[in-house]
Amino acid sequence: MSAEYLASVISNRRTIKPQQMNGRKIDDADVQKLLELADWAPTHGHTEPWRFFVFSGDAVKQFCADHANMYRMFTPEEKYLLASEEKLFQQGDLASHMIVAAMKRGANPKIPVQEEMASVAASVQNFLLGAQAAGIAAYWGSGGMTYHPAMKEYLQLGEDDHILGIICLGYSDFQKAGTRIVPLSEKVRWYH
Repeated sequence: MSAEYLASVISNRRTIKPQQMNGRKIDDADVQKLLELADWAPTHGHTEPWRFFVFSGDAVKQFCADHANMYRMFTPEEKYLLASEEKLFQQGDLASHMIVAAMKRGANPKIPVQEEMASVAASVQNFLLGAQAAGIAAYWGSGGMTYHPAMKEYLQLGEDDHILGIICLGYSDFQKAGTRIVPLSEKVRWYH
């Protein structure tokens, strides 16, 4: 792979929302390859804190129904919106797979939580770049009950573990150009 090809994959990766997917299914073996790329993220002390909960086939619909049910059960009445519940219920209608990305806290207290979270984020980025290279649309979201304790309980995660988001995967005919709002020169300081 050339540096130019890698640069193209990185600069062309885009978030494609689940409703912009076309319903075509991805082979589980192709998703497994993306997970193998995710497994090569940097990790301090070899803790490898990333965990992925993969829902495919009928499990996608069940996960979406369970997520919508959590929203209905745990959202205070004054904040509850029927449209939000319905969106969660329908989120997987056109997606092929739904994957929850989480950080499993290791037993070594010398490694800061921020570093473990950064490792998982790097792992997710590997996954997303692999999806881009394979022509697979992806959406990394954190809506609904993603950060609620009920979701951690649903996935049997511990108190010190953290969910970093839900990735919806599918195929899409939708294309969009990327933008950056803040110029790079405002985000970088050079010291010589």
